[in-house]
Amino acid sequence: MINKLVAKIQKTHAPIVVGLDPMMGYIPGHIQKKAFQEHGETLEGAAEAIWQFNKEIIDHTCDLIPAVKPQIAMYEQFGIPGLAAFKKTIDYCHEKDLVVIGDVKRGDIGSTSAAYAAGHIGAVAVGSKAYHPFDEDFITVNPYLGTDGIQPFVDVCKEEKKGLFILVKTSNPSSGEFQDRLVDGRPLYEHVGEKVAQWGAGCMGGSYSYVGAVVGATYPEMGKVLRRIMPKSFILVPGYGAQGGKGADLVHFFNEDGMGAIVNSSRGIIAAYKQEAYASFGEDHFGEAARAAVEAMREDIGSALEAAK
Repeated sequence: MINKLVAKIQKTHAPIVVGLDPMMGYIPGHIQKKAFQEHGETLEGAAEAIWQFNKEIIDHTCDLIPAVKPQIAMYEQFGIPGLAAFKKTIDYCHEKDLVVIGDVKRGDIGSTSAAYAAGHIGAVAVGSKAYHPFDEDFITVNPYLGTDGIQPFVDVCKEEKKGLFILVKTSNPSSGEFQDRLVDGRPLYEHVGEKVAQWGAGCMGGSYSYVGAVVGATYPEMGKVLRRIMPKSFILVPGYGAQGGKGADLVHFFNEDGMGAIVNSSRGIIAAYKQEAYASFGEDHFGEAARAAVEAMREDIGSALEAAK
């Protein structure tokens, strides 16, 4: 799957992943109204609104981007109907030939990690049959439990040719409380980056490993160091746009050929119609506003990478 992601980035010239994090406050009133008329103000109604919102975003951006990243918490909060909308979104994205990165941040040990891996990127046996329950192409994983927590995911990646993005240096303000702590004279995130490179060495695609890393756009200098530590790991970069990251901040996350990283924007794209720059589209045309935001992001990142050559 890493090879497909690389190929789609090369085809679209857009190292961009759209974060499908559909908070109800982002969903236009007319979408909510219709869903509630059909299902009532229920969990099912909320899930239907989420699904219709996602579909519109996907339809207006799928030809511009290589990948999407649904954040499972935004669906889980609506219980079983929300998870059904999560799965429906994944399946629809696959119909559009998009790579799906499930932002699930799982991490445990032994049989628990194996179950998480089977449910999200692998297969689960039911009698004589096997099923791929959620069937994302990549998932995000928390490495805090060490190799015991990561190896079951890596094993499934090898079997299924799918991938991981392991949290190394996250974009949130308090990430440094643990991630920046010095261990043997070096920040903890550097040690985690070395482990990511080690875990990924045994499951290579073409130019890159199935095992990638999450490194926030809000820490570009740290990204420069981690790019050297993990030369064969694709880097998923959150924090663009709404969290302050810009194209000029991102060049260190990429290799010299302009590959090696994919940048996430969530509310900056899916709620673009709420921003002054795209307000003229109005909420009735939120999908078109999202498309315009993707085009602007692609131009911003592309210009920055070109200037860095």
